[in-house]
Amino acid sequence: MRAGLAALALLLALAVPGFAALDPSEMLDDPEAEARARAISKELRCMVCQNQSIDDSDAELARDLRMVVRDRIRAGDSDAEVFDFVVARYGDFVLMTPPFRPETWLLWLAPGLVLAIGGGIALLTMRRARTAGANARLTAEEEARLAALTGPDTAE
Repeated sequence: MRAGLAALALLLALAVPGFAALDPSEMLDDPEAEARARAISKELRCMVCQNQSIDDSDAELARDLRMVVRDRIRAGDSDAEVFDFVVARYGDFVLMTPPFRPETWLLWLAPGLVLAIGGGIALLTMRRARTAGANARLTAEEEARLAALTGPDTAE
């Protein structure tokens, strides 16, 4: 019975990993403001972990940024003002989804360019292989040698 309850508790803990990083003392009293803070926190990158949002990270810097977000919301800032405040301090890198600007065009367009170039190279390679195979006919001398090598005498 205890083992079953322990397994259930473990499964429930694993089912909601987003709440693991957030300390209940950080939460705002107003549920609507807390929902805004959580939404903003999911869009900000942890500068320590880099592959996690500050909402998911246990790093001390992520905790500090979560508190900054909540302080800005308490101060009456809009979501855009909170993002502007954090980006002004940490740059665009702090955003999980960087903006589409001339300095980030390569970041946004590179995957498509790599896919298009790779597809073009694959297509050209297949065409060349097909035309090379069609043009690769044996000469009469090569056919005679092949017939001699694979003739009925070689079966012995």
